[in-house]
This record gives sequence, structure tokens and C-alpha cells, in this order.
Amino acid sequence: MPRSSRTLWIVLLTIACAVALFMAYRWFEARYLRPFDERAAVFSGAELRLPDELAGPGPIRLVHFWDPACPCNVGNQQHLAELIAGYATKGVAFYAVQRPGSKGSLPADLSGLQVLDALPGSEAIPASPAVAIWDQQGQLAYFGPYSEGLTCNSSNSFIEPILEALADGRRVDASNTLAVGCFCDWQAAD
Repeated sequence: MPRSSRTLWIVLLTIACAVALFMAYRWFEARYLRPFDERAAVFSGAELRLPDELAGPGPIRLVHFWDPACPCNVGNQQHLAELIAGYATKGVAFYAVQRPGSKGSLPADLSGLQVLDALPGSEAIPASPAVAIWDQQGQLAYFGPYSEGLTCNSSNSFIEPILEALADGRRVDASNTLAVGCFCDWQAAD
């Protein structure tokens, strides 16, 4: 086979591989990746309630709202695992509520979470990941995101100061918040 013919076949094969890789990437992106960007969300806890079996006086209760398909969970779940490790021994009870209709399970490092089917008023949640914290008297102290921005960790989190204040017996009332961050719509259809 002449050298120019072999070169032509190599070029055509390279182009075919590039097109195949591009098409595979587009298929993966359309099938598995949800679009997300930094956006604003208004969290109003006016209707949010604990289930009857958890309501009333008791430990500080933290409820994690999550959607298995949300790409914003990645950093958030590592931070949540650190919260469980640091505060479960201090008497904070941890729960999780998964977006209705979604499929998936929590990572193994979040095994300290008790899974709830839903909370009264959770149909009004605007976006996730989100968190609700009830104080020792059963009053909603905080409802909103873990932090502001695209990533979440202990250095930019709202949660540690709230848990510390509640553990010290101080009152917190931050059940209505506006935040800009990485969120996925809670009510969005699959």
C-alpha cells in the first residue's frame, strides 16, 4: 500500500474515533448530567414540620434534604459526613429525606443518617442540597443551604455555628433564608 494511502486511512480513522468519542460524550452528558450553575434560592420554613414521632422536646435534629442525581451533592456529602462524626457524639440526631420520585442511596460514609420518607411541608422545598435544624424544644431553628457558593465545607458552612449556638442553649431563628449556591430543583421532573 502506498504511503499516502496509508496516511489517508490513519487520518480517516482518527477523525472517525474523534467523532465517536464526541458522540459518546454528548450521549453521556444528555443521559447522566443535569445542568446546574450557581443560582439563588429562597428557603422558607413556614410549612416545614417534623413528623409526629420526632416532634417536641428532644435532641437537636438535623434533616438533610438531597437528590441522588444532583451534582451539587459531591462536596456537600463529605461535609455532612464530617458533621455526623463531630456532632453525633454531642447529642445531635441526623436524618435524611430524599427527593420524591428519585432513585439512589446515600454513600456508605453517611450511614449515621436515619432515612425519613418525607416531612410535613417538604413539598415546598425549593432546591437541594438543603438542611433543616430543630432545637431541643422542637422549634425550627434553621432552614436553608449548608453554605453559600459552589462548594461546601466547614470553612464556609452555616451549620457549625448554628449547631454550636443551639448546643450552648442560645436561640437561633433563621428559618427563612436567601442564598446563592449550587442547587438542583427539588420539584423538577426526572
